[in-house]
Order: sequence, then C-alpha cells, then structure tokens
Amino acid sequence: MDEMIGIFKALSDQTRLRIVKLLDKGELCVCDIVEALDVVQSKASFHLAVLKDAGLLKCRKQGKWIHYSLNESDLFRRMLMVSVCDRVDGGMMAEDRMRLERLLKLKSSGPDAARRNAGLLAAEPEI
Repeated sequence: MDEMIGIFKALSDQTRLRIVKLLDKGELCVCDIVEALDVVQSKASFHLAVLKDAGLLKCRKQGKWIHYSLNESDLFRRMLMVSVCDRVDGGMMAEDRMRLERLLKLKSSGPDAARRNAGLLAAEPEI
C-alpha cells in the first residue's frame, strides 16, 4: 500500500508530470531536462529523485552526466505512466518540447556551436 501511495504522490506534481512527458520520447540528460523545463538544476534534480524513488525512472551515469529514462520493467508502472502521459495537457508541454528541440538541435551542431549560442564563446569572425 505504501508503494502505491508513493507512486501516486510522485505523479501528483505538475513539474514531475512534465518530466515524465518529456521522458516518454526517450532518455534525457539532466541538463536537457533543466533546459526544457526552464528550471534550476537543483529543482529538476529534486523532482527526478522523487520519480526515481517511486520506481518510475531509472538512471545511468555517463562521465559527469546522469541520464534518466522511464522505468518500463514494471508493467503496472508503465501502463500508469502511459495513461498519465496521454492525459497531460498538450499546450502545457508545447513550450517544454520547443525548448528541448532547440537545445538538441544546438547540441547536434557540436559543442562549440551550443556554447557559442549560450554566450560562452565569442562569435566566429566573419571573413
């Protein structure tokens, strides 16, 4: 019974629902989630920990980055998350998806392009 209460409590927060909806498309790094949700890293990490403790997420470490994905090993949890994701307001997620897609596009351009667009590197001189 306590396990079920923990699962429903984990899914009772808007930020955590946004995270679950983002992860429905696949694994993401914490930094990607922070950018997509436009929140500080500590807030995202707190919510990720709640979801992980409830058994809804799994994580793996790659270097200094932690990547999260939905835990699909338990059929009940997976069906519950699919049901929740289907009911999350699409309008609420539109901005999160746009920010995530913009970030992933920058990352695919290479690390210097992403850092330059973030204002961390000087612009390339025009010739």
